[in-house]
Amino acid sequence: MSDRRVRAFKSNGPARPHTRVRKVKVLVKKLEGSWDAGFALHKHTLSSTYLGENEFGHPQFDTTRSEPGEALYRLKYRGDWNQVGPLAAELQQTLLPRFGKIGLIIPMPASTVRARQPVEEIANELGRLTNTPVFNDIIVKAPARQGTPQLKNLHTREEKDAALDGRFSINPSISNEGRWNALLLDDLFDTGATMEAVCRTLRTYKKIDRVYAASITWK
Repeated sequence: MSDRRVRAFKSNGPARPHTRVRKVKVLVKKLEGSWDAGFALHKHTLSSTYLGENEFGHPQFDTTRSEPGEALYRLKYRGDWNQVGPLAAELQQTLLPRFGKIGLIIPMPASTVRARQPVEEIANELGRLTNTPVFNDIIVKAPARQGTPQLKNLHTREEKDAALDGRFSINPSISNEGRWNALLLDDLFDTGATMEAVCRTLRTYKKIDRVYAASITWK
């Protein structure tokens, strides 16, 4: 967005009338962390049964996901961008009332390079629904140090915290004066190590007041 003033935010179009989309079945969980409040819509995977290997030697599973988990899976791994709207609407209807007034939305930095980032797309749609500015550039993520394993290959919180140390910094991109509550948005909450690191970084920015955390699913 070209206008970096929070209160002067211009949406990509007029806010649509509030329409209730099909209700997604949720099981809200409180997320524990250094944020002021945090919640996720549902557990990602409900069950996964090993079926054996296919003809190529790859393990096969019969996996049952929650409704938000299935929608997120289709979005991330099947390129089904039609899932963005229902997920953003569910966040608006189910999680936002649990927080204080939100001044801006910050999607979590992506761990995988994609032409379109699912979390950013959901954040942008949530911003459009609520007429709230979305800042994709406040958090700057530095490349991992050479030889550092991917986070998904680290098994303890201590290992993940060490790998994330010093990776995030602030780009002070809000141009007007004031302090605003920020909603930090992620797709899948695991140990919370990355979200904790980003939250700590956000608290160093004088224009951020409270930090709220929201995730589509938890692992």
